[in-house]
Amino acid sequence: MSAPDTSAAALERRTMAKVMWRLPALMALMFLVNNIDRVNVSFAALTMNRDLGLSPLAYAWGAGIFFWAYFAFEVPSNVILARMGARRWIARIMISWGLVSGAMALVTGQTSFLILRFLLGAAEAGFIPGLLYYITRWFPQRYRARATAIFFLSAPVGNAVAGLLAVPLLSLDGWLGLAGWQWMFVAEAIPALALGAWVLFRLPERPRDAKWLTREECAWLEGAADQQVAKHPPALEQVKAVFNRRVGLLSLAYFGRNCAMYGVSLFLPLMLQAAGLSNAQVSYVATIPFLIAGLGAVAWAASSDRFSERHGHTIGAMVLAACGLALAAALGPSWGALIAVSLAAVGLYGQAVTFWSLPPMMLNAGTIAAGLAAINAVGNLGGFIGPYVVGKAATDTGNYGMALYLLAGAAAASALVSLVIWRLKWDRPAQGVI
Repeated sequence: MSAPDTSAAALERRTMAKVMWRLPALMALMFLVNNIDRVNVSFAALTMNRDLGLSPLAYAWGAGIFFWAYFAFEVPSNVILARMGARRWIARIMISWGLVSGAMALVTGQTSFLILRFLLGAAEAGFIPGLLYYITRWFPQRYRARATAIFFLSAPVGNAVAGLLAVPLLSLDGWLGLAGWQWMFVAEAIPALALGAWVLFRLPERPRDAKWLTREECAWLEGAADQQVAKHPPALEQVKAVFNRRVGLLSLAYFGRNCAMYGVSLFLPLMLQAAGLSNAQVSYVATIPFLIAGLGAVAWAASSDRFSERHGHTIGAMVLAACGLALAAALGPSWGALIAVSLAAVGLYGQAVTFWSLPPMMLNAGTIAAGLAAINAVGNLGGFIGPYVVGKAATDTGNYGMALYLLAGAAAASALVSLVIWRLKWDRPAQGVI
């Protein structure tokens, strides 16, 4: 009687080993490139703001307007993805954001800066929830946290890589008549275009399209994973899913996290420059918090998987972020403050790898694409509020201390909302739309 079980277990191990070897690493590379194109503006700002005459507040508007476009186009983008298929739509997203990101080199002033940042947000809308939706089609529930963690951990690495690339690219200032920050936008758009083309022609849409799976492995995987592609509820049901209270509270938790995370990531180079570091020093020092965050988030994800616990880790991550940001504000410009920001970054990125395992536990399969898109869209509005708060506080006070306290408050609010979600015990999806 035990032989069939052993055979089934062996089939599962063999199948998931193949899937885990190929897809999460590819998605991690895609997400790394996405983060480079998303945060390179913070390093370009070291010289771009001076060349274009942008104040901290004007830069904050441009850095943040990206997220308004993301919000406006996120849900429609993911609804289209669910119907058209992940391969073609994710490829479209990557190619279009690569083109707009490269066009950032053509910015001549505040107006063109705002327009292109808005278009970049519109182009990228749907990318992250698209990858999360893709995971639900390839990974049974018990594997999704691991798969999500692998590609989300490339986010802090992308920030660090953007910092390391800033030094050689900014040094190209004047070559062929272009400023260093213009070369940064041109060079860092190329990987998105190349990967987008690869995805279009090579990414398998579903297990049955993967030539590296046997027929037996394919049958097992399609039976074990949720195949939302076969479940297209009416548009009205998807709209209801967006306004469901589960999606609402998850969105609020992610909103607070993103206020803090983007407030730090899009202003950290300018904070270090204001502390007296040269542009080259900024590019290297700014990588420290994100490298530490990457290592810390790996440990955070491993702990979450080891104990099969998501809520406590999500809450704890945001408590750590709030404490780190508040401590950095209290210490002022110093190496101690940099260590505190690094601890906050561990919490901010550790939260993501556990938080995104919660929606599939709480939302029904038929409307999960719309639900994920709504959570990411509303949450990403924090990417506007956070940088705006930092820019406004820096303009009003002449330093970044108050801004860090406000970002700490946003992280603490996220922890509080996450605690409410935990207490509501929504880990089993309700019947109906959500």
